[in-house]
Amino acid sequence: MLGKYFYNEGLRKVTIAFGAIFNNIQVQRTNSNGDVIQSIKVPLAYSPKEKFINRLDQQPNLDEREFAITLPRMGFEISAIEYDGSRKLTKIQKFKSVKTGATGKVMNFNYMPVPYNISYNLYCFTATAEGGLQIIEQILPYFQPDYTVTINVVPEMGIKRDVPVVLNTVNYEDSYSGDFTSRRAVIYTLGFTAKTYLYGPASTQKVIKETQADMHTDLPAATREERITVVPSPTSADADDDFGFTTTIEFFQDGKNYDKVRDEDV
Repeated sequence: MLGKYFYNEGLRKVTIAFGAIFNNIQVQRTNSNGDVIQSIKVPLAYSPKEKFINRLDQQPNLDEREFAITLPRMGFEISAIEYDGSRKLTKIQKFKSVKTGATGKVMNFNYMPVPYNISYNLYCFTATAEGGLQIIEQILPYFQPDYTVTINVVPEMGIKRDVPVVLNTVNYEDSYSGDFTSRRAVIYTLGFTAKTYLYGPASTQKVIKETQADMHTDLPAATREERITVVPSPTSADADDDFGFTTTIEFFQDGKNYDKVRDEDV
């Protein structure tokens, strides 16, 4: 089982979808008359909180390549990945998809996925309290307490999933302290949980066009006495067609058995 390479990009797609939710947040600045003098689209990046804080403490220096970052700015990161047993699905069910291959149509299938909760932290950095309130108010009304995104999890199988993103916590921090030369940063930390599913590798099998079952009495030298054959109706039907079944029952007294290698009764 382990050792077979596969990569459905499940975690990557959830992370991209999470970031896309907050990719169009704006902050407006007004003058004393209430007129908008500047509208800023808040930059968003996948980055830990500590990296932003370190950049805030850096001062512009022409002799160095590092400069203090401008605010407002947003960042997010994965904080935890946990199994969610409350959403566990039955193991024996499959997702099926029929594809046309070099030797005709084949059946691709994938077993039911495994439920996992992906925890994210979203960080909002602003230089003023007003800027932080603008960002937060553009986010909170959409989470009651969840916001659902649709992800194309396994495109080759046509599998899509609605993933609820739940808002858990909102924390506030104002780092302004010290003398007048210290730089202020208002930081909001929002905790989210994305309830997603992770899929294993897809497998391929040929389409079964005929089944045959031979039955006999339980004797030492038993020979087949009855044969049940099932074929699709029409026989030209493929796995993705609308078809029925034709069942044929035959009885024998010739003392023969079916030979799988020779594909005949001997």
